[in-house]
Amino acid sequence: MTTTAGQVAAFAGVIALGALSPGPDFAIVVHRSAVSGRAHGMATAVGIAAGVFVWSIAALTGVATLLATSATAFTVVKLAGAGYLGYLGVRALVAAVRHRGEILTQPSSGHTTTLLAAFRQGLLCNIFNPKAAVFFVALMPQFLRPDATAADTLTLAIVALAVVLFWFVVLANVVSVLRRFLTRPHVRRTIDALTGTALIGLGLRLAATRA
Repeated sequence: MTTTAGQVAAFAGVIALGALSPGPDFAIVVHRSAVSGRAHGMATAVGIAAGVFVWSIAALTGVATLLATSATAFTVVKLAGAGYLGYLGVRALVAAVRHRGEILTQPSSGHTTTLLAAFRQGLLCNIFNPKAAVFFVALMPQFLRPDATAADTLTLAIVALAVVLFWFVVLANVVSVLRRFLTRPHVRRTIDALTGTALIGLGLRLAATRA
């Protein structure tokens, strides 16, 4: 391998900073953990990490570069992503209105979801964000030498997955610990309303992003 331990550590630090930045991934993990519990929040975190792994491999194989440099491809992905975030946001707002006055000691039917569906939400939320492609296209070459091997490439992809997975699993567990408080009707409605508004806002912002 040509990638040194120092390079891997520096790469992990940059990925961690990116993961800690508030965005759609953060919002969807918090919301899913609050309304469905620890397991579903962690499944969403795994989906996001899988998306990061896909983007890192795509960047290293040139696929993400095509997306980042093609205005048409970038626009298609960003509009799909904006639409998906808008869809999730509207669902959360509808839930906030629908559950007014209800005692939400258990997830309501509107919030019931399978672990696979939670995983899919995290995966799609990350995959439908073309800014992730730009991020990895700009980042990866800084940590790979021209003579980098396939093992170097895979190492960085796994590091990216591990760092993102660790952060969002921790986040899911922290939120789930507070779930007894979060299941109070007025708190749940507030979470739904804030999350819905945030997701719609992030979707609009993504739609306005230029390649």
